[in-house]
Amino acid sequence: MTRQLGPEPPRTLRPALLALLTLLALLSALFVLTAPGARAADGDPTVSLSKKEAGKGGEITVSGSGWRSDALLMLLICGQSTPERGVIGGTNSCANADGRAVTTDKKGDFSKKLPVTEPPEPCPCVVHVATVTGEQALVDAVFTVAGHPTADLPRQSGDGKLAVLATTRLDGDSSLLTWFGAPPARQLVFTVGNLGSAPVKDPVFEIGTAHGVYAPQWEERQWRGTVPPGGKARITLPVELSAGAHGDYQVSLRYGDTVLAEQPWGVGRPWGVTLFWVLLCLVVPAAVFRIGMAIVDKVRPRPAGAHRMRRPAAPPAPAATSTSTNATTTTNATTAVLPWFTPDSAPSENRPRPTTKGQA
Repeated sequence: MTRQLGPEPPRTLRPALLALLTLLALLSALFVLTAPGARAADGDPTVSLSKKEAGKGGEITVSGSGWRSDALLMLLICGQSTPERGVIGGTNSCANADGRAVTTDKKGDFSKKLPVTEPPEPCPCVVHVATVTGEQALVDAVFTVAGHPTADLPRQSGDGKLAVLATTRLDGDSSLLTWFGAPPARQLVFTVGNLGSAPVKDPVFEIGTAHGVYAPQWEERQWRGTVPPGGKARITLPVELSAGAHGDYQVSLRYGDTVLAEQPWGVGRPWGVTLFWVLLCLVVPAAVFRIGMAIVDKVRPRPAGAHRMRRPAAPPAPAATSTSTNATTTTNATTAVLPWFTPDSAPSENRPRPTTKGQA
């Protein structure tokens, strides 16, 4: 027997109910897509400068849009760089000490003033904007530092005539600072041979570092020297990761459009940072507790005269005793002092008198 829980809606209302539910679902999806904090398929990030040229000591305003919301960005003025080729030599070509950090808003926009300083490398120069954490994104905007020297960029050979002849390796070891979160650094060592008919002078390689499923981030490294036709050369290039990096990384070497070699790199976790926070969580509460107890002991009221030390009261003098007691005490004292004194030699008045019974 089936129990009917309620009246069944008429069959003519079912299509209307389905249509109403579908309309509500579409309106909800449309509201989510058009919400202020959500955007679908954002375009490439852009950067604009208030001035294209300024001298040392000046200031420019860097603005951008299309970035990830709440993303931390680093703004740097870099030399020997172009938007097409990027920052040659990595951040070593940038004025790192005078860089600025900025966080994008909910829409992915930002605006920040940047002081104009001379980079360590000659111009052409750019304003380099890159994300610090999360998915990597960067934009280079052309900028000229007035009065700063200008030099031609190194010629990049893209003929693919160089090939790696031996297995690449990463030389170097982590220091104590790396255990506390300093950037891990190694030297990528490899041997290349020139398979072409022309010499290759001052080749520019690209080193990419990839972590997990992310694509490698490439940085150009120039090697000073010439590889003659049919000759070979041993090349050493620096590789550096970001501060606090740990896990499995993949280091790739590219020349032109050809990837020459790949080398895995396992970076240990900086346990010193964890140890620091553990000690901080133990030391700070203990220090706060000691300081609090000292304050409480300082402000706690005390009874009057408690700070003075009182001398203990002298024991009361013994009361005067009777003459017999004094005599007994004297006798005992004399007995103690005169050991030859015996009871038989006591005075006659102290001896017991004999009775007269039984005498004639």
